[in-house]
Amino acid sequence: MAILSVFKKKKEEKEIEKQKKEEPFVKEPPEMKLKKEKVSRGAFKILKSPHITEKASDLTKVNQYIFKVFPRANKTEIKKAVENLYGVNVISVKIINIPPKRRTLGRISGWRKGYKKAIVKIKEGQKIELLPR
Repeated sequence: MAILSVFKKKKEEKEIEKQKKEEPFVKEPPEMKLKKEKVSRGAFKILKSPHITEKASDLTKVNQYIFKVFPRANKTEIKKAVENLYGVNVISVKIINIPPKRRTLGRISGWRKGYKKAIVKIKEGQKIELLPR
């Protein structure tokens, strides 16, 4: 009996194909693909903190902001992290490596840590609120 049911299925499939050919072709509307904004959950892996100094506060007037970043971060990662975290359009990113420096305190000598910082320029008219007022 099982063998006969296999032949039945093939006949039914052929009939369905014939009906499809006879019916006029109806085009289904394409599914609308919605773009979901990806909120970067990995921004904390790239940006350490905003670098707040007198010079950095002067640069905010020219729409440039300074961030301390992790040493393995590159320009594209920094750009994506700032855009996702603060919701601004980044125009350019400049990176500076600050080397470690030798420091002495009396007879004790040691090293001050080096770090990497990024200067991020954003679109005119946009603003990042680094310090709450």
